[in-house]
Amino acid sequence: MTIYIDVVLIENLLMNYIILFATGIILKIKIKYVKLILASVVGAIYTIIAYISNLEIYSNIFLKFILSLIIIYISFNPKSVKKLFKYTLIFYLTSFVFGGAAFSLIYIVKPQEILKNNGLVLNANSLKVIFASAMIAFMIITIGFKIVKNKISAKDMYCDIKIKLNNKQIETKAMIDTGNFLREPITNTPVIVVEHTLLYECIPKEILNHLENILGGDFSEIPENIKEEYMPKLKVIPFSSLGKQNGMLLGIKTEEIIIKNEEENKVIQNVIIGIYNKSLTKRGEYRALLGIDLV
Repeated sequence: MTIYIDVVLIENLLMNYIILFATGIILKIKIKYVKLILASVVGAIYTIIAYISNLEIYSNIFLKFILSLIIIYISFNPKSVKKLFKYTLIFYLTSFVFGGAAFSLIYIVKPQEILKNNGLVLNANSLKVIFASAMIAFMIITIGFKIVKNKISAKDMYCDIKIKLNNKQIETKAMIDTGNFLREPITNTPVIVVEHTLLYECIPKEILNHLENILGGDFSEIPENIKEEYMPKLKVIPFSSLGKQNGMLLGIKTEEIIIKNEEENKVIQNVIIGIYNKSLTKRGEYRALLGIDLV
């Protein structure tokens, strides 16, 4: 069986690109196609050198791992060492799925056409195998990650947030509510629901203690100076929930919120606080509801 170097280069370039593209989708990273192509070229060149060379160094596991780190860094430019290794791990998992699908197809279709050279396994119908294994691998990855997503642990359902409002800051624990897609209807600004007792340092108590009156159009309990300052800032947010189909929340726009997690803090500036006049839980496990789209 004759194997041409240019064919090996193109096939490896294509496979590298598909795997990196799938890795980016899994990690939900903004994909920059030029970087993916450049990283794929680096990987393909290494493959060609390994194929034509008899030096054992090119089959060294440590060297291959270093190459993987370089490819991931070129593709996604991780901001920390922890992210670099996390992205590399997902890259390897994706590669194993693609590789497993490809090997299965090769052995099922035409095992007699397999050629091994310096640790590389080649096949005369590699291009067809690449596209077929890509489709199979995408299906496996999609189904697998849906199962994992559905098994999300209770710990992952909570996060710490910092709210900046009226030049003051408050911190609390929020629950990530997968059913919360609440938005302010006019501007389509996302809304996070916060207990009113948490906001006494940021909003006058005259407003927080009379939320129902304000929603009903009664401002008699609100001093004139507070009314002039805050009424233009307040927004009425309709919502529906179990047992309450036509509810209303009073809302106010924050300067920004910061969502904290182990990797990095996410800063979001365009968010509205929906003020809830009761407690969200009996034991106070969390005092805010955060939509999953914000996380």
